[in-house]
Amino acid sequence: MQEPDSRSVDEHRQEDAHGSAAVFLRVHRESLLAEWQQAILDHLGWKTPRHTSWLIDHLPELLSTLADAVESGPEALDQRLEVAHAAARMEEGFDLGEVGQEYALLRRCILRRLEAQETPLRKGELTRMEEMLDRVVTRTMTFFWETKQRILQTLDRLAEATLDDPDMETLLERLLTRLMEAALTVDTAAVLLLEGDALVVHAAVGLGTDQVKGARVPLGQLTREMVATRKPFFIRSAATDPRVLLEPLRREGLRALYGIPLMDGERLRGVAYMGSRTAFTFSDADTLLFHAVAQRASAHISQVELHAREHAARQQAEESLALLDSFLEAVPLGIAFLDLELRHVRVNGTLAAINHQPVEAHRGRTLREMAGDSLAEPIERIMRRVLERGESVQDVFLERTDAARGSTTYWQVDYFPVRTQDGALLGVGAAVVDISDHKHAEATLQQALDFREELLAILGHDLRNPLHAVTASAFMLGRAPGLDDASKRAVDRIRKSSARMGRMINDILDFARTRLGGGIPVNARHVNMDELCQGALEELQVTYPERPLPLKTRGGNLEGHWDPDRVTQVLGNLVVNALQHARSDSPVCTTLTDAGADVVMCVHNEGDPIPEDLLPRLFDPFKASRAPEESGKHRSLGLGLYIVHEIVQMHGGSVQVDSSAERGTTFTVRWPRVPPAPGHRPA
Repeated sequence: MQEPDSRSVDEHRQEDAHGSAAVFLRVHRESLLAEWQQAILDHLGWKTPRHTSWLIDHLPELLSTLADAVESGPEALDQRLEVAHAAARMEEGFDLGEVGQEYALLRRCILRRLEAQETPLRKGELTRMEEMLDRVVTRTMTFFWETKQRILQTLDRLAEATLDDPDMETLLERLLTRLMEAALTVDTAAVLLLEGDALVVHAAVGLGTDQVKGARVPLGQLTREMVATRKPFFIRSAATDPRVLLEPLRREGLRALYGIPLMDGERLRGVAYMGSRTAFTFSDADTLLFHAVAQRASAHISQVELHAREHAARQQAEESLALLDSFLEAVPLGIAFLDLELRHVRVNGTLAAINHQPVEAHRGRTLREMAGDSLAEPIERIMRRVLERGESVQDVFLERTDAARGSTTYWQVDYFPVRTQDGALLGVGAAVVDISDHKHAEATLQQALDFREELLAILGHDLRNPLHAVTASAFMLGRAPGLDDASKRAVDRIRKSSARMGRMINDILDFARTRLGGGIPVNARHVNMDELCQGALEELQVTYPERPLPLKTRGGNLEGHWDPDRVTQVLGNLVVNALQHARSDSPVCTTLTDAGADVVMCVHNEGDPIPEDLLPRLFDPFKASRAPEESGKHRSLGLGLYIVHEIVQMHGGSVQVDSSAERGTTFTVRWPRVPPAPGHRPA
């Protein structure tokens, strides 16, 4: 009976490893993988392992099957692992040389580890291991090369599909057709683009084409997972899987369904899928080919969108330029844009006419070349200041004298910086206004103002002096003894006419002040309205002795702050107006009433009422007189009531009129006791 072996498992493994290549690969697998991974990283120039998971991917299983094959024979090798490894490397963009270098580095790591151990392999073990490794390398490289060639051939055919520059849907269908021709197990394929919250089928070939093309598929569980992970999906039985939302695919009895996201950088553009009714899965070669087709489709979709954006941007830019040109030509301003070197970029016709050069001649030319030295020097200083400070300069006045024509042209110019949307300085702009007509109008207006001042001086001084002499002489003649009735009537007419002329001169001067001088000046002080009106009526009574001019007062307090000269002027104009239009045998009655905050002045006369058509413009200047010429009454300039209205408003009061055949005509003036605030202007 044999005694039990008391040695440990590790000791058994160490003993079994002596001379066995298979045991050596199993025992040292982890260290070999680590050494190989570092060698790959160093060879590819990567400083840090970005994707260790896909870099290692199938290598642990490949080492295990390699050990099994050394021990049991080549039938232990799993070709599917070799193909999967090659497909993974192809998808990551490795070329054939890099795949070969991977296996060369693996072989070097194994040999280096064998040299480092004390016990050599048994005779023939190294040869068997080398033979199995060569089989793996050969099949991997063969699959990689054949698949690469197949993809390149398909890509050549895909390139042919784009030669006539078809529209996007046509090109996508051609790409899918080339895929079906190259992958015999593919029975249907389609491209869906993301539009809002759904995927829309833009191209489809094979089974169910008519039913799926144009279909709108909501983002279901499957598509949402793919949107989130940006990874392909695979369904083994599409006809029964509830995640498949395209009903035609379910009706066609599809088995394998493989889809990949179409990406534009980090943005999902859509989904491409291929399906088979005969196969439950797709080969690695077919999936690699489908990825190549999908990448080409995604690139074309992005290119079409880019071209559409470029076209839209170009069209928008052309429209904007057309609008800008139309605006520049329509505005009555000279507009110019100059670059940082003060060369003209764009001008409109108005500015070109100022420089006496066509628009085309300005482009690329300097300011000095177009405007001349006399104007260019001050303008350049201002423009460079705008560029240095980035601030606008406004209301710059320029002038140029044409000695040959004997004329001077004046301009007002605003200069401003021209920037992009992000604030980068592009140049300087100028807006030029020809103000020559305005300057000439100013000169003409100044002449008119000077003439006005001279005329007002004549009215206010030169005419008043002889008029006062006439009035005084008439007064003296009227008091002379021994005048007969005819002489007395003549003197009375002289006195009345001179008084009327005096009032007309006052009205004209006040009218000129309101229209050109900013209003009638008012100097208010504390006065008694009763005393003012009594004095004014007494003066009028001397001029009109034959007409009763009674004054009535109601209430006790008739004091306030008013301009006494203006109050008597208002009362005089109203009374004289009433005397002209009242019956010759009737009095003109003035009434003063204490109305609390106001003092109310009423001037009443009997006679023909004011015509209704004249009432709305009764206080307008230069209105037609309501007295017909054949009535023998004096015609008026129509300024008296206008001056009344202006004076009352300057005091903050109001004037109204009531006129009828039964009641007669009454002008009512409200005088506020408290003066208005300084700077008051009539409404």
